[in-house]
Amino acid sequence: MPDIVLDKVSKSFTKQTHAVEDLSLVIPDGSFTTLLGPSGCGKTTTLRMIAGLEQPTSGEIIIGDSVVFSGKTGAFVAPAKRDLGLVFQSYALWPHFTVAENITFGLEINSVGKKEINKRLDEIASALRLDSLLERYTSELSGGQQQRVAIARVLIMEPSVLLLDEPLSNLDATLRMEMRAELKRLHRETGATIIYVTHDQLEALTMSSHIALLKSGVLQQFSAPLEIYERPANRFAADFLGSPRINFVDATLDQDSLSWGDVMIQLPKSAKKDVGPRVSLGLRAEELGLSRTCGPGMVEGRVLTVLPTGADWYYQVRVADEVLTIRHNDEIPFNYEDIVYVEIRSKSLKIFDDAGSAIL
Repeated sequence: MPDIVLDKVSKSFTKQTHAVEDLSLVIPDGSFTTLLGPSGCGKTTTLRMIAGLEQPTSGEIIIGDSVVFSGKTGAFVAPAKRDLGLVFQSYALWPHFTVAENITFGLEINSVGKKEINKRLDEIASALRLDSLLERYTSELSGGQQQRVAIARVLIMEPSVLLLDEPLSNLDATLRMEMRAELKRLHRETGATIIYVTHDQLEALTMSSHIALLKSGVLQQFSAPLEIYERPANRFAADFLGSPRINFVDATLDQDSLSWGDVMIQLPKSAKKDVGPRVSLGLRAEELGLSRTCGPGMVEGRVLTVLPTGADWYYQVRVADEVLTIRHNDEIPFNYEDIVYVEIRSKSLKIFDDAGSAIL
């Protein structure tokens, strides 16, 4: 199926409440695109406008070759005619139906032949590993199994696009990790276009081919996950994506170099020169190193907190007036109150002006 295009789409519930503002976005065919952002940023409203459950205030939505909404012409295609499958946060399964009956219900009411129904059911049940559960009732299933049934019920209708509105939010941490892998495998094997809504940046990073990052109804950045992680367009994008949160330190911009304490960093030619002199330098936990001895380009700090997580050790280190979170693995860990030396190891500098925009 061709791309999904949102052209200057806005949605206002009142004159003072703007859920989505002037959103322009092209969702590629076959992509796993995540609408990401904090609560109230407009991601679910955007999904519902694509589905046809909400009518935009203005703009245009095009699915393939069809204009499904136009604020200029008044065109509006009903949800049932958009060939989309929607899975809500609540699975809404029929408790008095078996798994097989839940999955095939849509085909039954559309008078699809029994042979075709059984063929599709076998394919979907195999793809989602539901073969052994078809005769059970939904009350006998775990949360993850119910989630797979809800997805199977949509997929068996063979929609061109699958819309998922925070489907994993009701699951525990272990099950969420398993279902992320399931959804990624499902996308790879079916090649379907998936539009996924979440506020969980780890879900977005691990599953998506593209992320549309929203804040207060305004698109902040649309790119591949690692592109946003490594080259955020603004301070909000840098801060929202990544765990633990990125460190921000005050720095000084002087011609072609950046100064942080006694550390001097040469800037590439692509850096904007019409900003400053005060800027923010963003440093992720893994972009900082710790040493027991001082070397060139290092600053002195003191360990405040030691946070072992199993595979990694995280340290909170006070450097001057800043407290930095640093990921560091060593056979001999640092201890509380140790004097350490911090080194910047970043290959992709993240520098932001007073307005929060990236200057690189």
